[in-house]
Amino acid sequence: MATRSTIAIEREDGTVAQVYCHWDGYLDHNGRILLEHYQDPAKVERLIAEGAISSLKPQIGEKHDFDWHYKRDDIPQDMKDIYETLWTMFYHRDRGEDLRIDTYKDFAEYEVDAIFEEYDYIMRKGVWYVQIHGHSWVGLNKAIDESELEDA
Repeated sequence: MATRSTIAIEREDGTVAQVYCHWDGYLDHNGRILLEHYQDPAKVERLIAEGAISSLKPQIGEKHDFDWHYKRDDIPQDMKDIYETLWTMFYHRDRGEDLRIDTYKDFAEYEVDAIFEEYDYIMRKGVWYVQIHGHSWVGLNKAIDESELEDA
């Protein structure tokens, strides 16, 4: 079952851009990947520019076959590793579906009109925040730290 999330960035001009992500939205996957691999706002902008995401990975990567896992026997081992562990899978770039990026004039409009999922991530002024199941926004570092304490 999918753990849906959204990924957004509040830009310097105050506008907000948001995309949907279908798989693995929980803190220990998408949260960690964003925190560890998407600290540069320019990289976050490139991620969002590709539109809705099927599966977030450490690298944006390049266009590849969306259905690669059905054709695993035909794909060289080195490409399997890249697809599976490194490259993000996008609905538009890799599957040819519509490019979907939602934009809002400011954070206030985003909070009212945005599509919210189980986990929502936003980068504001270079810092990641998360909203889990519609609760208050909290720093992503703090949320991950608290999650690890609960699991211990």
